[in-house]
Amino acid sequence: MKKLEDYVRSIPDFPEKGIIFRDITSVLQDAQGLQLAVDGIQKICEGADFDVVVGAESRGFIFGVPVAYNMHKAFVPVRKKGKLPCETISEEYELEYGTAVIEMHKDALRPGQRVVIVDDLIATGGTTKAIIKLVEELGAKVVRIAFLIELEGLKGREQLSGYDVDAVIRYPGK
Repeated sequence: MKKLEDYVRSIPDFPEKGIIFRDITSVLQDAQGLQLAVDGIQKICEGADFDVVVGAESRGFIFGVPVAYNMHKAFVPVRKKGKLPCETISEEYELEYGTAVIEMHKDALRPGQRVVIVDDLIATGGTTKAIIKLVEELGAKVVRIAFLIELEGLKGREQLSGYDVDAVIRYPGK
């Protein structure tokens, strides 16, 4: 039986020389790889007392929805600016080459709800930090953050100090 790591395709020198891109499309394209990924993230979530899974567009949807479904929890999407139809709250965050804005419906969470954030990858931690700000602005509490992959060399976990963070797979570099 293959391990989850065996399904992740590593592409050297993409998008620039010296970077190893960790491609998860190869995980999604295989039924066993996808099952291992969802099961791994779900295992991180087990034992947490939570009400809602929050996932960022788009790969946070891919992994967050099946975890929410399997654990009989609600799912709240966080989307790029302008994609949600009702009143939203937003947060701007830094990208490698600029900024971006994410949004959540203003009525997506209630004060006191306990949230698990699910995403495919933690690199610098900027997106997740912005999601945390949105969750907390609505009065909810982040109780755990689960990733499929962590790129330890980019030190994103440091941006999330004080939060319960875990990843199914950890790579030491960028």
